[in-house]
Amino acid sequence: MKKWILWSSVAVIGCMAACKDENEKLNAIITVESQFQTTVEDWAGGFSGYSSVTNDTTLEKSFGRARLPAVLDSTKYGLRMQGYNRGDGMFMFLKKKVSGLAPGRDYKVTFDINLGTSYSASDPGTGGSPASSVYLKAGASPNEPTVKLLNKVYTISIDNGTQSEGGKEMNVLGNVANGLDKNIYKLVSRSNSDNPVSVRANSNGEIWLCVGSDSGFKDLTVLYYDKIKATIKE
Repeated sequence: MKKWILWSSVAVIGCMAACKDENEKLNAIITVESQFQTTVEDWAGGFSGYSSVTNDTTLEKSFGRARLPAVLDSTKYGLRMQGYNRGDGMFMFLKKKVSGLAPGRDYKVTFDINLGTSYSASDPGTGGSPASSVYLKAGASPNEPTVKLLNKVYTISIDNGTQSEGGKEMNVLGNVANGLDKNIYKLVSRSNSDNPVSVRANSNGEIWLCVGSDSGFKDLTVLYYDKIKATIKE
């Protein structure tokens, strides 16, 4: 009898510990913050929203870790993205997988982004404004954002909306205006703290973060991501 009681007590204690761990996992707030000073920190870049008949070399697509412009702080690094919108509405995006969530659980994701941009809202541009016609978006999905060819257009697999409109998986955080009256690089902050993105973790307890710029400006856009912070909570 004593042996049975002992094993029962061990089982109860084990169950309580497991339940506690699971509850802590469900209620935990996970913060993913990247500043890119030594690596790209597992962020990968991609491009979509352009026609398959467009000469790829004319799009000037580029992604990688680079020093910030001198007017900001050239001793620091950021993620540099550039692309030339040839009239199809280019979407330049970053993606990163987050693991360790509760499978099938619903989460809210808030982004805080520091962006290096040189575009003034006072510049009317040609074929759209380089500042107010380029929209910064952020979101999350249980599925990895990939690019596929659909009706001769390279299209991102998640719902990111169209230019000034958000989608089911991405919200608009604002445009890329530098807040100045001249075209010079400045770090600006963008956030969706008033409109978190909802996402359900997949069966492996994973979600994919996605950040990008949706361009209605028919020319070259160059942006530096100085910091990307995502706060994930139930």
